[in-house]
Amino acid sequence: MKKLRKERLSFIFDYLKGSFRIIGPKIENGVVILTEINVHDIPAGYEDHQKAGSYRLVMGERPEIFSFSTGPDSFKRFLHPPVSELFSFRKSRSGITIAPPVRGEKPPAFIGIRACDLSALKLHDRIFLEGPVSDKSYASLRRGAFIIALNCSYPGDNCFCHSMGTGPAVIDGFDIALTEFDNSFLLEAGTAAGQDILSGLPLEDASDADLKEKAVRIERCLKMMKKSIRADELPGLIYRSFNHPHWSDIAGRDLECGNCTQVCPTCFCSSTYDLVRLSQVTRDLSGVSGTRVRKWDSCFSRNFARVHGGNFRPSGKAR
Repeated sequence: MKKLRKERLSFIFDYLKGSFRIIGPKIENGVVILTEINVHDIPAGYEDHQKAGSYRLVMGERPEIFSFSTGPDSFKRFLHPPVSELFSFRKSRSGITIAPPVRGEKPPAFIGIRACDLSALKLHDRIFLEGPVSDKSYASLRRGAFIIALNCSYPGDNCFCHSMGTGPAVIDGFDIALTEFDNSFLLEAGTAAGQDILSGLPLEDASDADLKEKAVRIERCLKMMKKSIRADELPGLIYRSFNHPHWSDIAGRDLECGNCTQVCPTCFCSSTYDLVRLSQVTRDLSGVSGTRVRKWDSCFSRNFARVHGGNFRPSGKAR
């Protein structure tokens, strides 16, 4: 492993920005969101305080640049966009032509992606890439993505990744992994592409003391977590509680707005529809053209379960 002094973090950005859109944390409207950034956009020193129905950012005294935990945004929208064109189509007298979308923007380089985010990304890879049919739209965005992961220094108030085996340490699925110390970053390459980046940076050799410091910081983060869950008991508990009155209680308070599935990093439900340009339609329908569009949907919405003949989940409790 290698070390990079904190004041040289910009070297990574300089190395990547020619080939990638660098996506990372930035404060907008009092919230840490994920967007295209430069090194100075990272909200260094800010601490987040989260609880039910509340999210607050305050400037603290932590020495870390990544002094905050995960916010209400996820990386999924850059690889599984809220609205995306799947293909375009055109009907002419000679037949129907179908063309894939043209993507001219640079691939994303994610910086600061946590272990829990990586776990969610692996689930999307399994759903979109490893099924009977690979999703071409997702594959085209995922293929060129570069991932700089981050071992968590501090958990959020609602974090319980240790119970799920998804953190706080990143294990795999990254090109480069960062561990932040007071004055430097510990860097680990996870792929050949990551090693190529490291070979061009002004790095120092990491010592045994640095490796011990990494373990200490991850253990500290784990011990700071306030919540836990018995994940091994969940499947049986849910099955036995299918008709529990708690579902009615939740349904009575649920607004069915879909916000939860939009911010959830693992939710992937969607609906598709066609946008047809009616102005070009001729009497014999030879001028029909349009696009097939995919849009995020929510399994908590009433219409999501509507099929021919009825709705198999008509109530909020059922959903």
